[in-house]
Amino acid sequence: MRKLFSIVGREWRAYFLSPLAYVILTAYMFLNGLIFSKIVSFLSSPGSPRERFLSLMFTNTFFWIFTLFIVPVLTMRLLAEERRSGTLEVLLTSPVSEATVVVGKFLGALGFFLVVWAPSLAFILYIRSKTDVDLGAVASGFLGIALLGAYFLSIGTFASALTKNQILAAILAFAMLIVVFSAGLFEAGADPARQSFIGYVNVWDHMDEFARGVVDTRRLVYYLSGTAFFLLLAATVLSSKKETP
Repeated sequence: MRKLFSIVGREWRAYFLSPLAYVILTAYMFLNGLIFSKIVSFLSSPGSPRERFLSLMFTNTFFWIFTLFIVPVLTMRLLAEERRSGTLEVLLTSPVSEATVVVGKFLGALGFFLVVWAPSLAFILYIRSKTDVDLGAVASGFLGIALLGAYFLSIGTFASALTKNQILAAILAFAMLIVVFSAGLFEAGADPARQSFIGYVNVWDHMDEFARGVVDTRRLVYYLSGTAFFLLLAATVLSSKKETP
């Protein structure tokens, strides 16, 4: 466990000691603040559905665009840069398993991802000072962000394990995320069996449910098992490359 925390701490220092972290945080605060002001203006108009605040907060277009672009940026260097510089081989020859390396780097990225989204609480607290806000739905919405972020970051971690090139790792991660993100587009017109499956993997509907305060155990199973699956794939890739002469 100490080795795992050491890797997590190393990743955090790599993020916060580089300009990238502050560029991402600044861009997020500016863009999300702009979106928040638009949501407030919309909900301030007479007859507006104020109960939709959390749904608009957690499922707007900016949310998806930012998530789809930020995840490849956060994960592209996790394993690709280590392989390119040769430090990954040194790390793996120490008494640390491939799974520990993968999970440690993943948790470092997830921690930073959650820090990026933390300022959203200030917007919600402001709205709560003006009107009633369902705190259960707020907690559910942030749970959805954490689960979705973990799932997407695990995909990015797997992509980073496949190559030594950071840019290629980012492109691979983005391509895989687009496939996952676009699954919901094929639900309309599908037969009942396919609709059931697509509904199970449709991240749009999942986030809408979380934003409404609905926590379905099927969603928990999907995100947790999906995250574990891609982390296992990443560890397997590292193991195979370690064994290759």
